[in-house]
Amino acid sequence: MRVLLIEDSQRLCQAIAESLRAQGFAVDTAATAAEGLRVWRAADYDAAVLDLMLPDGSGLDALKQMRDRGSTTPVLILTALGAIEDRVRGLDCGADDYLVKPFAMQELIARLRALLRRPGAALGRTLTLGSLKLDTSARIVTVAETPLELTRSELMVLETLLRNQGRVVSKERLAECLYDFEQERSPNSVETQVHRLRRKLAAAGADVSLRTLRGLGYLAS
Repeated sequence: MRVLLIEDSQRLCQAIAESLRAQGFAVDTAATAAEGLRVWRAADYDAAVLDLMLPDGSGLDALKQMRDRGSTTPVLILTALGAIEDRVRGLDCGADDYLVKPFAMQELIARLRALLRRPGAALGRTLTLGSLKLDTSARIVTVAETPLELTRSELMVLETLLRNQGRVVSKERLAECLYDFEQERSPNSVETQVHRLRRKLAAAGADVSLRTLRGLGYLAS
């Protein structure tokens, strides 16, 4: 799952990003509203964490612009503005939740996961293909009800392919799910993860095929 974090405090931004990455998220960061909008328009995100008081303006303006463009990305506002009128304004502008600074990191992660469990969001459903099941909330994979141990990267590749059953997923799209903008990507990283995932699925007896369509991408069937 990929999260956009727009926060101008470098220390806080780094702390949040590290905590989210430790929980298995790929995180892209921005320090201004303009940078956040540019990044937001360039990639698909499962959720966004948005500060309101940014150096070049209000985060609410950025949020409103993205909502006007049709973005349905769940947004958690993170701000020191805790008055009722501030909360109402944020929610009215299209935010999905509101967390006031200072906060506990565990609460931020819990609220973010709660947003991702809402109907139509990234968590809260079981993906099934043949004898293979992926509980996206518990992050548990089973083959014929037997648990299958996967690495974080293998799990993210599998989840992306299962969410796109019957559709070809490009190598670039898988790379976006695996890595954020700040991480270095080796040329064969996606191929390596898919290869390892295939071997584990075959060893577990899963009746699932991860096909490579040369020049196009990958297809789960």
